[in-house]
Amino acid sequence: MLKTMLIGTAAAGAMIAAAGSASAQAYSEDQGFYLQGGYSYLDIQPDGADSGVDTDAITARAGYQFNDWFSLESDITTGVDDGEFDYNVDEDEFDLDDNNDGDFNDLIAGSGDIGLNYLVGIYGKAEVPVTERLDAFGRAGYAFIDLDAEVQTPGGTTLATIEDSEDGAALGGGLEYALTDNWNLRGEYTWYGFGNTDTHAAMFSAGYKF
Repeated sequence: MLKTMLIGTAAAGAMIAAAGSASAQAYSEDQGFYLQGGYSYLDIQPDGADSGVDTDAITARAGYQFNDWFSLESDITTGVDDGEFDYNVDEDEFDLDDNNDGDFNDLIAGSGDIGLNYLVGIYGKAEVPVTERLDAFGRAGYAFIDLDAEVQTPGGTTLATIEDSEDGAALGGGLEYALTDNWNLRGEYTWYGFGNTDTHAAMFSAGYKF
């Protein structure tokens, strides 16, 4: 009887150890660094404007996945062209930086060309599986944007070239599809609250998980 109990205990211990090893291996597969990069489309629109500024950009991202549902990531976006903007400001009312504070809203108050120097952000990302290969995710964080603009009056007279920046909250979500164990495709939308300006970004990227 004792021999049988010892054999049974040993077998149970081996099964528990094997299960623990398999669980640790599965968990480790859900951890690791990843890199992503791709195309971004941004729309920058001040409150009360009839339309926003559209600009094309490229984005690079680095992140770390802690488990099968949570990651921490950071990305940087830079413009590849200048967007034209015209908010139809009344010429009699238009006054560049009328309060002389050089703030972000003054940069986008008139009309002209605007360029995205860079947009950087850091985010927490939570995901849930939809299928074996497809995940849905949401993310929230904080971002910083730097723009320059050639500001003109509605009549077309160039007033100044200005560079300014702003920071604010960022919220978004999207879908991620696993092509292989390492390669994936990702599509997403992110909203940024920069001062009195809403910035909307759509991105499509490819990524590699180490």
